[in-house]
Amino acid sequence: MRDYLYDGSFEGILTCIYHHYYTDRAAGIYRREDYQPSLLHGYMEVETEEDKATRVYEAIENKISTYSLRSIYRAYLSCDPDKENKILRYVLLGFQKGHQLGSLHGNPAVHDMDVLNKKVGFEQERMLEFVRFEVLDAKAGQQVLYAEIEPDNDVLELAAHHFAERFRHDPLVIRDAGRNKAIVAYEGHWYVTPLGERLAGGGVVTPDGTVMELSQDEIDYQHLWQTYFDNIAIKERINPRCQRNFMPVRYWKHLTEMNRS
Repeated sequence: MRDYLYDGSFEGILTCIYHHYYTDRAAGIYRREDYQPSLLHGYMEVETEEDKATRVYEAIENKISTYSLRSIYRAYLSCDPDKENKILRYVLLGFQKGHQLGSLHGNPAVHDMDVLNKKVGFEQERMLEFVRFEVLDAKAGQQVLYAEIEPDNDVLELAAHHFAERFRHDPLVIRDAGRNKAIVAYEGHWYVTPLGERLAGGGVVTPDGTVMELSQDEIDYQHLWQTYFDNIAIKERINPRCQRNFMPVRYWKHLTEMNRS
């Protein structure tokens, strides 16, 4: 029995589960860069192998359920520091119980998975509510809708389909600033890509060095909105506690009305 160290990818976790069955039992699964050596057992660095990951992926789908496979992936997107081991326990139980797994909500392994899925789903819904777009000028006069988020959980791709469909005819970019990646969408199609840094003036630098600046109309509209927000408020009735209940403070950073130039 030993700890398995992986590269942080979903396929890496599945490869570790494969080795649990065919190489040596896993005492735990940990991201390589976060691992603290244990005195109780050794460790093995596991290289992600697509064919092994695919075998485990298909086994989960066929022997447990498609629902469980989706639950495992959503748990992988969570920020829980022990998510890999919760996934491992869930999969091991699933291969024992098969299709019955979905009804065993009282089992600790299933309960842990339900909790992670609930947290990820809740934040996904928050993203659909709180994302704010700006208009950037791109190449050849083309304009792009741009938004920046910093979610706790890695929910960017879970929200991608919603925005790609809703703004089907508008090129858009949503960047996860904490993870420095973005979804790029147009005409209903989307993909995930690294994205460069945000400029102090509100523009964005793409990985190829292209600079996209705030359009002049966007700057004017932001100024109008901030002025309206300041003047419509009744200062004697401002209630920060109520504001925080409806819009948690950690989202304020990317709200136009909360940013002052």
